[in-house]
Amino acid sequence: MRAPLALTGAFFAASLLSAAPAAAAPVQDFSFTGTFTQDDDVQLFTFSVGSTSTVTLRSWSYAGGVNAAGETIARGGFDPILALFDSTGNFVEQNDDGYAIPADPLSGNHYDVLLEIELDPGTYTVAIMQYDNFAVGPNLADGFTRTGQGNFTGVPGFDDFHEDCDTSQGRFLDVSGTAYCNRTGGWAFDILGVEAAVVEPPPGSIPEPSALALFGAALLGLGALRRRA
Repeated sequence: MRAPLALTGAFFAASLLSAAPAAAAPVQDFSFTGTFTQDDDVQLFTFSVGSTSTVTLRSWSYAGGVNAAGETIARGGFDPILALFDSTGNFVEQNDDGYAIPADPLSGNHYDVLLEIELDPGTYTVAIMQYDNFAVGPNLADGFTRTGQGNFTGVPGFDDFHEDCDTSQGRFLDVSGTAYCNRTGGWAFDILGVEAAVVEPPPGSIPEPSALALFGAALLGLGALRRRA
């Protein structure tokens, strides 16, 4: 008679474990840096959200500062914009200027991006671009308005204030209307309050196995944490 009782006890214990709520994976902050070589470059990131929460997307490269990783980022990068998409590529939100964060000390402009948004659990893609290379929408697959125009900020008519700029650089010219409108291709980007985040290859390129493996490993790790709960 003991065997059925032992089996019943084991089954009951297993039922309790399977019914236990999954533990939330640790929320983390991620910092990335890189460099554009053309005005129409686009950098993609994929990140995951485990529970409904506020996610912060923020750049540091226009005005400079100290990012979430504690790295000092030099000012002088191009004027960034961002576009956010869900796991199916549908457009969610975009951001141009973050007026709630410090201005560039030379141009006086608040041109870094800052988007604080409540997101449901899932996987998202965020793109950073140079102004005014906005996403066409309504889907990531629709591309960006300046694709193929690798020198669009140096084209006459893009900015009525280019007479104040040294246009010999040819790219990464700002619409500030000051002598400080010559910028670099450098970018620095934080993704805060998420479970995992990884840099993706540019749109239209072949994904790097290492990048896909990294994000896959991160998601597997999150799954393992939940199973151990």
